[in-house]
Amino acid sequence: MTSDYNNLIDLNDHPIEWWDKIISLGAKIADNPQDYAHRCDGRIMATLFYEPSTRTQMSFQTAMLRLGGTIIGFDNPATSSVAKGENLKDTTKIVSSYADIMVMRHPSEGSAKAAALTAECPIINAGDGGHLHPTQTLTDMLTLSKEKGRIDNLTIGLCGDLKNGRTVHSMVKALSCYKNNKFVLISTKELKIPSYIKDILIASNSHFTEVTSIEEAI
Repeated sequence: MTSDYNNLIDLNDHPIEWWDKIISLGAKIADNPQDYAHRCDGRIMATLFYEPSTRTQMSFQTAMLRLGGTIIGFDNPATSSVAKGENLKDTTKIVSSYADIMVMRHPSEGSAKAAALTAECPIINAGDGGHLHPTQTLTDMLTLSKEKGRIDNLTIGLCGDLKNGRTVHSMVKALSCYKNNKFVLISTKELKIPSYIKDILIASNSHFTEVTSIEEAI
């Protein structure tokens, strides 16, 4: 079993300095991809996608291939031993013994954390139900850093399904850790952000407002 620090299940398992280091590295790779073309030579990444995905799955696979590594895994549990009744613990244990790192997308919240308990290699959470999506958050923060030159002192508007959107939950949790960020939460009353996320905003003294339309936000 790997330590929490080796896994990427929830960004908040790591200090902000680690986030900044990853974002800085991402910028360097984006600017000079040729310098990193062989960083993962001889490495194997397993992708376990228990629910449909196009962009997330292909982004991980493309990244590994561009770094010189190879990929194994499945994108449909019906074509794996899961269809025969193999549970998450057993699948994780077996597949992790074949790979150097494992990426998992699963419809159940907390599944990535559970998988990490028996995995023999580091695990990256590629989305667990409506809970978290840490790599998307890192990508978004990299974009903010490149476009705005900073990740603090921003006003961030988030619109749509804030109740079930794991990307939104991860984003709010992360950006609330940076100073003077303000949030405008735009959704219908039925899809407003969960109370536990608002508790995080309150605990971090982050200013936020909830509105039900773009017009109100503007």
